[in-house]
Order: sequence, then C-alpha cells, then structure tokens
Amino acid sequence: MVRLRKWRANGIGICRILFGVVWAIDAQFKWRPSFINDLVSYLVSGRDGQPFLVKEWISFWIDIVKVDPTVFAYFIAAAETGLALALLLGIFSNLAYIGGGLLALVIWSTAEGLGGPYVAGSTDIGASIIYAIVFALLFFSHAGLYCGLDKWLTSKLGRFSWLASGPHPDA
Repeated sequence: MVRLRKWRANGIGICRILFGVVWAIDAQFKWRPSFINDLVSYLVSGRDGQPFLVKEWISFWIDIVKVDPTVFAYFIAAAETGLALALLLGIFSNLAYIGGGLLALVIWSTAEGLGGPYVAGSTDIGASIIYAIVFALLFFSHAGLYCGLDKWLTSKLGRFSWLASGPHPDA
C-alpha cells in the first residue's frame, strides 16, 4: 500500500472531525421539541408528490414510526449524537461509518424522499445521499486512525477490533 504522507493523513483526520461537527450541529436540532413532536409530519412531507413506489416506501416507515414517534425521535437524536462523538474522537469508526451510512440512506429514502419529487425545476437530490458516500470514503481511508483514538483502541478490543478502523495500513 502506498504510504500516505503525514499531511494527507492529517487532512483525512481533520475532514472526519469536520464531518463530526456537521453531525453534532444536526444532532442538536434533533434534541429540540419541534423535531421530537413533528417527526411524523417530516416523513409525511417527504411523501408528498412522490411516485407510487417511493410513496409506499415512505408510508411503510410512517406506519412504523407512528407506533411511538417520540421513541423514534429520541433514537434518531441519540444515533446522530453518537455518530458525532465517534467522528469527532475517531473512536469505533467502522461501526460509526457503517451505521452512519445506513442512517443517511434511510433519511434520504424517507424524509428526503430520495431527493424528489423529480419534476421540472428540481435542483437537488438531497444531502443525505452525499453523507452516505462520505461515510464510505471515511471507511475506505481508515479515517479513525488519523487524529483519532482508533489507532490505540483497535489492539485493545480483541475480537471486536473490527469496530474500530483496524491496524494502521502501513503496519
């Protein structure tokens, strides 16, 4: 494997930390009463104007969330807070990247309605699909090893070392 220069490795770590700041800002919005109380309405608004299959997918999630919207809202807030901490600290990075990518895809395919509806004048496919791609890039670059705690944590996790970024690529 080609050795990363120190400046590039530090840049990867800094990008991971900045992405963590973005998630921390987003997470603090999720702890607000307006999100907790209006989660179902966010999903319903993502369903409006969608094609049949997308509308059915979002309706499926609305039916699940309606069982107890408050629990789901707190789960989302806690998940985003956990992601922010993992990104900021570079800890349990593989778990964070996989979980964050999946969460971003669920958000994109529900509340963001796959970025649609796609009609004349549409200019955006939604941010969450980009977040999923960033999580993949962080995963493949072992970003938790740079400016993060995973480089020390991995060896201490034993058989659960796969939760962290793993051994240093140059090792």
